[in-house]
Amino acid sequence: MSDSPAGRLQALFEGHRLTPTQRRIAHCMVRRAADAPFLSSVELAELAGVSQPSVTRFAVALGFDGYPALRRHLREVAPPERPAATGEDAGHNEYQQAVLAEIENLRHLAGLLADPAPVVRAGRLLADSRPLLVLGLRAASSQARGFAYFAAKVHPDVRLLDEGGSMLTDRIDAAVRAGATALLCFALPRHPREVVEALEYARAAGLLVVTVADSAFAPVAAHSDLLIPAAVGTGLAFDTACAPMLLGRVLLEAMADELPDAQARLEQFDAKAAERGLFVE
Repeated sequence: MSDSPAGRLQALFEGHRLTPTQRRIAHCMVRRAADAPFLSSVELAELAGVSQPSVTRFAVALGFDGYPALRRHLREVAPPERPAATGEDAGHNEYQQAVLAEIENLRHLAGLLADPAPVVRAGRLLADSRPLLVLGLRAASSQARGFAYFAAKVHPDVRLLDEGGSMLTDRIDAAVRAGATALLCFALPRHPREVVEALEYARAAGLLVVTVADSAFAPVAAHSDLLIPAAVGTGLAFDTACAPMLLGRVLLEAMADELPDAQARLEQFDAKAAERGLFVE
C-alpha cells in the first residue's frame, strides 16, 4: 500500500467486517481521500448516499467513539499531501488539475504494484482459463474491450461480455460448459447492478473472478476472488480512468508471461499483418 491519503485510508478500513452500507461509506472516503478528514458526518452521508446515523455507526464499527473521533484520527493519519493551492499551484486550471490528479492515481498504482504477487496470481488464473471471459459494462466497457482486443493476440479463446441483458448469463453458462475457469471484470463508477449480479452468478457457476475496480471497497468486492484497485479521477464531469487502463495492460503482461506460446502468436500475427499490408508504415 502506498503512503498516500487513499492508501492510508484503505489500510485503516481493511480487516474490519463492514456492512454493504459501511463499505459504501469507505469507498466514498477513499475516492475523496484529500477531503475526507474535513467532511462533516452530514456531508459524508450526502456524498455516500447514506443516512447520517449510518456514518456514526460506521465510525463505531472501526473502533471509534463516534464520527468526530474518526475525523480527528483521519487528520493525523491521512492529511492532504500538499497544502491548498497557492502561488504557482493556484495557476492550474481545471483541466491541468484533472491531469495532475490522474498522475497521483498512477503513483498510487505504482506503489500498490511494489508487491507483484496479486498481479502474478491474476495472470496465472487468466492464462489457465480456456475460454477466458472479460466483463465490462457501461463506463467499464471500453476497458474490457481494450483488454480483450490485445488478449486475443496471445490467448487462444477470449470472450468479451460488454452488453447486459438476459443473454449475459447465457454466455457465462456457455463459457463454463466450454471449460472456462476464470472471469476478468472491469468495474468502474457508477457501478451497474447488473455487474454485481453477473459476478454473483459467475461465482455460483464455479468461475474465479479477478476484478479491476476503483476501490477495494467497491460494491463488486464481495463477489470477487481477487480484486486489484486502481483509482479513477473525479475532477471532471465524467470520471477518468487512466490507472484502471494501465492496470489492465499490466495484467495482460502478467498473463502473457504465463502463456508459453505468447511470443510465437505475436510473431505470427506480425507476419500475417505484413503479408496483408494491414498497417501503414
